[in-house]
Amino acid sequence: MSKSTFTKTIEHTESAEQQSQNHAVIILASGLSQRLGQTKQLLVKSGEPLITFMTRLAIATHPKVIVVVIPDSYRLIASTIAGLASQHPTVQIVMNSRADTGMAHSLSLGIETVAAFESTSIDRMLIMGVDQVLLDKPHLTALLEGKQTVVASRYHNWQCLEKHQSRDDTVSDIIGLPLAINYKLLKQWKVELTGDKGLRHLIRELPVEQIGRVDNDQLSYDIDTPEQLAFARRQGWLDS
Repeated sequence: MSKSTFTKTIEHTESAEQQSQNHAVIILASGLSQRLGQTKQLLVKSGEPLITFMTRLAIATHPKVIVVVIPDSYRLIASTIAGLASQHPTVQIVMNSRADTGMAHSLSLGIETVAAFESTSIDRMLIMGVDQVLLDKPHLTALLEGKQTVVASRYHNWQCLEKHQSRDDTVSDIIGLPLAINYKLLKQWKVELTGDKGLRHLIRELPVEQIGRVDNDQLSYDIDTPEQLAFARRQGWLDS
């Protein structure tokens, strides 16, 4: 195979990979960080705010549209993400005026926004947060490659890992974000999203064979408290 033919083959493969990503992304980033005491969306990882870092991860999966839901009372978050949104037309910023009512409203806003830009080719929705500081593209790719109705992340909680407990211990795993879900089903569930319930209670009602799981204990390390923030900085996961 000639060099030019090999190059064309690689380009064709990359193009096909991008075109095969028939999904949209919702980034739930409207938390008010009350337990943390500072705006977690603006914590810095690898020289950039978490809100920007996570949006770049989403962009790397080549979705049709990315909806970033942020609190309308934190204007600095909006200005921080505005530059990236201007560079990538797929990124849509949504202001949540009811951020204090729970995650469900943020998710509803995200679903509504995707529907407004809806393409008939969208068949999966990738839903992610903003504070799982060790999240990476391979994990998101694994979620999207799953064939089940819902493919969720599975990990231990922070306390279990701190105590060096293993998966063999009688401690319940967390089944949660990020996750990929059938888009049509998510739209059907929208009317049932209220308060802090989110999707978890709805997912639990699905037959077990419709739920896939991708294990990744690194996702246990989210940032909710000053102690968790200090630990993440000591580990070098976040900039000081």
